[in-house]
Amino acid sequence: MMVVALDGPAGVGKSSVSRQLASKTGMCYINSGNFYRAITLLAIERGVDLSDENAVTQLAEENPIDIKDGRICIAGRDVEDELHTDTVDAHVAELSRIPSVREVVNRRLKELAKTRDVIVEGRDITTVVFPDAEVKVYLDANPKTRALRRYRQGVSNLSLEEIEANIRKRDDIDTNKPIGSLKISSDALYLDTSDLTIDEVCEKVLKKINTFLHPGR
Repeated sequence: MMVVALDGPAGVGKSSVSRQLASKTGMCYINSGNFYRAITLLAIERGVDLSDENAVTQLAEENPIDIKDGRICIAGRDVEDELHTDTVDAHVAELSRIPSVREVVNRRLKELAKTRDVIVEGRDITTVVFPDAEVKVYLDANPKTRALRRYRQGVSNLSLEEIEANIRKRDDIDTNKPIGSLKISSDALYLDTSDLTIDEVCEKVLKKINTFLHPGR
């Protein structure tokens, strides 16, 4: 099985790039961040205190996440369209900092990768979850560009300034986590996407994938 791992902060285009790569290669797309979002959503719905690490971890253990037809399911329910609300956005970083929850999610990601070729995106995929991935990529962009992209998606009721402030806050949390912090793997292809289109980014990553699949060409 082949693993293509993409890391980077919020709003750099990881999801769009990963989906397009999956479409072009036939590999299974997995957004690891959505695993944390699904757990966050379920915790909020069930009134679980997100500061109670044991309770949140137990919730994650008892409700394994699956991918069906490319969509995230938890507790037997498709939650793909409920993962990017302002409420989930406001709490997912807090939940994703919990080491035991990260262990549950990482274990599930590895289980899924044993059965299929995958393109996995996240924050610590190239450094922690799949350090031996065949292809590693780190996407980046400046915070203003990332905020504008999120704003144009139309999924948030926040102002552009508020979105940028949240992105900067999320970056600070992600880079200072005790486990699974956002880092650039030394052997990853680094791409600043601030001035690149999705197609241009995909072209560069596909070239990296093809170099692995067809060395010497």
